Amino acid sequence: MKVRVTKKLSDAPIAIPITTEFIKLQDFLKFANACESGGMAKTFIQNGQVQVNGETCTQRGKKLRPGDTVTFMGNTWLVSQEGV
Repeated sequence: MKVRVTKKLSDAPIAIPITTEFIKLQDFLKFANACESGGMAKTFIQNGQVQVNGETCTQRGKKLRPGDTVTFMGNTWLVSQEGV
């Protein structure tokens, strides 16, 4: 399995804007370029390697809304509303 590791640039979360009311966790990891495929995202989520709002999440269909944070492999992303 090929894993893309991105260099951590700072402690501040990286804002990822979405245009919909919510985005599912598995889709978010692909959208944020944290994982190369949905299958890879599914594996990481099911293995408990992803945190949502500071808590381990194993639900790949977890709905993320603006204001939620996702932490994975030492990086943190902030779900934000596009245009805000």
